[in-house]
Amino acid sequence: MKTANPVEILSRLAAAKVEFIVVGMAAGVLRGAPVTTIDVDIVHLRQPDNVSRLLSVLGQLDAVYRHDPRRLRPNESHLTGPGHHLLTTIYGDLDCLGTIGDGESYDDLCARSPDLELRPGLIIRVLDLPTLIALKEKAARPKDLAVLPVLRATLAETLKRA
Repeated sequence: MKTANPVEILSRLAAAKVEFIVVGMAAGVLRGAPVTTIDVDIVHLRQPDNVSRLLSVLGQLDAVYRHDPRRLRPNESHLTGPGHHLLTTIYGDLDCLGTIGDGESYDDLCARSPDLELRPGLIIRVLDLPTLIALKEKAARPKDLAVLPVLRATLAETLKRA
């Protein structure tokens, strides 16, 4: 793996017109939370044409399943389902999720995922902080509970500036 570069992963997905939403702590970081994360989580539209574009980018990124010595690559049947695909790429880890939470898909999350300009002219969808906080509360894993105070404080600061 080259040096982790989540912006490169997101840039390539956006440039290829893959329809996706950044979720997980990467969404928190992009929404201003002063935290770090080691991977990028996305929920992608599971329609065949979008999955085809996603697979093309995953090929460019040399994406394979993490922790699998066989270096298996995702395929169309994998990415059209609701499951989670934990991948590693030349620019770091990328988790392609069919759904999150209680089975919420790309379409379910769009209204709560405002656009964000990653860099001039490059727009991506990023889950909003209230939804991210609700998902972390519901998951209630130790790592999720630990970050909730920071996410809540970030949301409070964001609302003050609005």
